[in-house]
Amino acid sequence: MNIIITGASSGVGFEAVIELILSGKHKVIALARSQDKLERLLEIAGGLNPDCQLYALKFDIVHDDYEGLLQFIEANFDNRTDILINNAGVLVNKPFTELLEADFVEMLQSNFIGHVRIIQALLPLIPAGGHILNIGSMGGFQGSAKFPGLAAYSASKSALHTLTECLAQELVEQDIKVNCLALGSAQTEMLEKAFPGYQSPVLAFEMGKYIADFALTGHKFFNGKVLPVAVSTP
Repeated sequence: MNIIITGASSGVGFEAVIELILSGKHKVIALARSQDKLERLLEIAGGLNPDCQLYALKFDIVHDDYEGLLQFIEANFDNRTDILINNAGVLVNKPFTELLEADFVEMLQSNFIGHVRIIQALLPLIPAGGHILNIGSMGGFQGSAKFPGLAAYSASKSALHTLTECLAQELVEQDIKVNCLALGSAQTEMLEKAFPGYQSPVLAFEMGKYIADFALTGHKFFNGKVLPVAVSTP
C-alpha cells in the first residue's frame, strides 16, 4: 500500500507511522510541520526496520503549496495513494469568554480546512478501493461529554465528522471509502494541553497501532462512519 499520513511528527500520528513501517509491506509518506521531529521519526523507523520505505516531508496542510507535494508523491508513489490518514491538528484550551475569533479561525483551518485541502488535492490519486481516514475527537462526537475550554477545538472536530459522512456518499461510485475515528484520550502532548495532569489508560503507541490497523482494514467493514474510540472520559 501507498500511505500518506499527516501530523506524523508526534503523538498518535508518530506511533501510527512506526506501526505501518514495521512489516515492510507499505510505502509511507509522513507529513508534518516540524523538520526536527520528522528526522527523529526517520531515525527511529530506520532503527526498527532498516529496509522500511518511509519518506518524511515538512509540509503544512493549511498554508503550503500543494504542487510541490504532488510532485513528491509522483516521484515516490508512482502517482497513487491507497490510504490517506488525516491526523494533523492543533488544540486551544481557553474559556469561551476568552476565545478570540482568531482562535476559532485557527481551529477550523488546522482541524478542518487543511483536511479539505489535502483531500481535494489527492483525490485524483486515490484508486477504487482506497481509504480516507479522518482522525476526529470524542470532543466533537454528538452526545459525548463536553469540557470547559475546548469549545473551539470540539466544534472544529464536529465539522470534520460531518465532512466524513458527506464525502463517503459522494465517493460511492468511485469506490473510495471515508471513515473517521473519534478518539478519546491517549497519553500525548495534546492530551496534557487539554487536561493537565490527567493520565490516560491508553498509551500513544496503543492508539497509534489501532489507527494503523483500521486504516489498512477498516474500510472493508465501514464507510461514512464516525466511530468512537474511547475507554474513558476524557
